[in-house]
Amino acid sequence: MKYFQISLVLLVLGTARAPAESIAIVNVNVIPMTTEVVLPARSVIVTDGRIASIGDVETTALPEDALIVDGTDRYLIPGLAEMHAHVPGTSSQDLGRVLGLFIANGVTVVRGMLGQPSHLQLRQQLAEGEVQGPRLITSGPSFNGNSVTGPDQAASMVREQFRDGYDFLKIHPGLSHDEFRAVAKAANELHMPFAGHVPEDVSVAQALAAGIATIDHLDGYMVALIDANEDRSGGYGGFFGVYLAEYADENRIRGIAAATAAAGVWNVPTQSLFEHLVSAEDPRMMADRPEMKYVSAGTVETWKQTKTQFLQEPLYKPATAARAIELRRKLILALHESGAGLLLGSDAPQIFNVPGFSIHRELKMLVEAGLSPFEALQSGTVYPASFFNQEGSFGTVQTGLDADLVLLDGNPLQDIGNSRRIHGVMIRGRWLSRQDIGRLLERFER
Repeated sequence: MKYFQISLVLLVLGTARAPAESIAIVNVNVIPMTTEVVLPARSVIVTDGRIASIGDVETTALPEDALIVDGTDRYLIPGLAEMHAHVPGTSSQDLGRVLGLFIANGVTVVRGMLGQPSHLQLRQQLAEGEVQGPRLITSGPSFNGNSVTGPDQAASMVREQFRDGYDFLKIHPGLSHDEFRAVAKAANELHMPFAGHVPEDVSVAQALAAGIATIDHLDGYMVALIDANEDRSGGYGGFFGVYLAEYADENRIRGIAAATAAAGVWNVPTQSLFEHLVSAEDPRMMADRPEMKYVSAGTVETWKQTKTQFLQEPLYKPATAARAIELRRKLILALHESGAGLLLGSDAPQIFNVPGFSIHRELKMLVEAGLSPFEALQSGTVYPASFFNQEGSFGTVQTGLDADLVLLDGNPLQDIGNSRRIHGVMIRGRWLSRQDIGRLLERFER
């Protein structure tokens, strides 16, 4: 096996307590995420990588050999899920950094949206603890205009990825309507989820009818908000339809949200990805954000150039971009209020989205869209567990579940910004203190 690319992560996590030993988080405020409640003065006992008990601090006996973690004036939440991430392959020098940054930010579940064969082994290594990092749900290589050459080949590719053991199929742009239908038909016959983009030849309504599992980036929704006769963009809508915002009918939002809910389709908005590119914010200011020190200078420069070029496009207008952002926020709220599931995802690492750090920016943007802090946190905890049918494994703080936990120095239900104030992270029973996390982050600073 190849371990050199993850050695930095193991070096820090190797000092953490092994799952077989007991850890007690004492006198902590528990936010179980089952309901919007704070359970004060609790002791949470973790043994063998699972939550063994949760009880009143005055009456709960602590194991004699337990590592004691002081939870006084702190808040315990489930680990967070990044539901749209790009995970490097096992031969990449970036793998250890990406996994480490996720862990340091309390991300304990990752849905990898651009899979490759090496992820199958990595998924197993993560599950068995040979590699320390978030649990990985992986797609296969994407279905796109280059990888797919026709409906028959598309169906064959579905069956191949099913045999290989990938968790789901990733849809990228470029598929024709017939190719998309072939993918959907083959996937549905095998009961294999397919998720991602809505190709240009396919409408949101058709994607919903086909049984897509998640629509990511709100792809296709801006098109769904305009009448075909009102589109004066010349056929070019720009990045996820930003230039169509001038012609969008806000009154259509409720209808498309209700249709999404009726179809049982989830959305991963990745609003941070959208806002980071299309907002009028100066890319030089964005490049000075504190988390940028955890990616290479070359990557930050590329992100600056990408945004600068976008802002210089002939069709770009700050007012249109601002309207597009506002329409997407209203759509996010309407999807939530209609009962269509929302899943937390930022598309990291992408433009100004540093792995782990970007998930907290995404939480803030969900709150800015109108969700309460509790509702935003649900999209990264209980909802992913429900989406994967793994409610008995992760997503809440309950006895018997895997010990994927985040200890915060502030109440995130009062201020979602407190999700960033991480005092410690537990990943399947391994405890990383604030000092451990600090040492981990130091290794990835440039």
